[in-house]
Amino acid sequence: MAGTHSPIKRRVDRLLAEAGVRVGGGGECDPRILDDRFYARVIAQGSLGLGESYMDHWWEVASLDGMLARLMRARLDRRVMGWQAALDRWRGRWFNQQTRRRSREVGRRHYDLGNDLYRAMLGKRLVYSCGYWRGVGDLDSAQVAKLDLVCRKLGLAPGMRVLDIGCGWGEMLKFAVERHGVEGVGITISQEQAAFARELCAGLPIEIRLQDYRDVDERFDRVISIGMFEHVGHANYPTFMDRVRRCLRDDGLCLLHTIGGNLTRHVTDPWIARYIFPNSMLPSPSQVAAAVEGRLVIEDWHNFGADYDRTLQAWRDNVERAWDRLPARYDERFRRMWRFYLAGSMATFRTRNAQLWQLVLSPHGVPGGYVAPR
Repeated sequence: MAGTHSPIKRRVDRLLAEAGVRVGGGGECDPRILDDRFYARVIAQGSLGLGESYMDHWWEVASLDGMLARLMRARLDRRVMGWQAALDRWRGRWFNQQTRRRSREVGRRHYDLGNDLYRAMLGKRLVYSCGYWRGVGDLDSAQVAKLDLVCRKLGLAPGMRVLDIGCGWGEMLKFAVERHGVEGVGITISQEQAAFARELCAGLPIEIRLQDYRDVDERFDRVISIGMFEHVGHANYPTFMDRVRRCLRDDGLCLLHTIGGNLTRHVTDPWIARYIFPNSMLPSPSQVAAAVEGRLVIEDWHNFGADYDRTLQAWRDNVERAWDRLPARYDERFRRMWRFYLAGSMATFRTRNAQLWQLVLSPHGVPGGYVAPR
């Protein structure tokens, strides 16, 4: 245990002070330490220890996202890594963490948590990705604007056949079919999502499959992937792009919507990997470009990552308002885990350490050039 004047405590206090955070201070970003074991745990484990100690209620703070944003701006997440992060980096570089077997783990552990939680959090449409907040003021409108933007970028027209890789709860395909007269196939690795999407899309020309993207072998006019590429992994980026190319007609288009990182890495944050998105990682620009090279043409690369902070704030507000109505299996420790997840994500986008990209890809280049709507 770290005493009041221990070297470990003094080191943590100095690091926090560099970020403009003071233990026991009066600001909304200043934490109250409720258990002195916090100090040694953070030094030993980095972000994993920070998140787990919050889940264990060893510390409290008025503005969790504000405090985490200050830590990220001071790059403390890079300076205090912990042994788990070093081990994860080694594994991520040399071993494929997203094999067919391992890729299904995120479906079981995250997307199958329960539709009641996601219904409470995501709003009228179960769209678990960044909204597009141009000219709108609420989450539901921002998600409709995003779905509409995707359709306009792809130039959807009646009779087209569309593949949605990582279709979630089916909202994108339902929107595209109802607004533009297309027909579609959606694939997901989540049983809960597949069951919900089939019900949502009943009566529409939409087929929902529980299927790995590597197993799709059909031709489509358009391919969409929203919020799924973060689970593909660097070892499989070329395979993913090969599969997109194989599925696209020669005059087709693909829209890839993904969170991206500013730096090339091979794993995600240790806390995120353990509690939220196992086997995930954010691609860097160079990783995406290398995977696309020789396979597809990049027609457009659109970044609206700043919109994700606002989306996450809306999700947090929704789920906090609904918490008392959620089933008892979402206990207090889960609630604190979920708060830390959303707050950390807000901080990551607020500090622009993560981006939100929409890429439009074509097999050979659009004749005469592609003009992207905004």
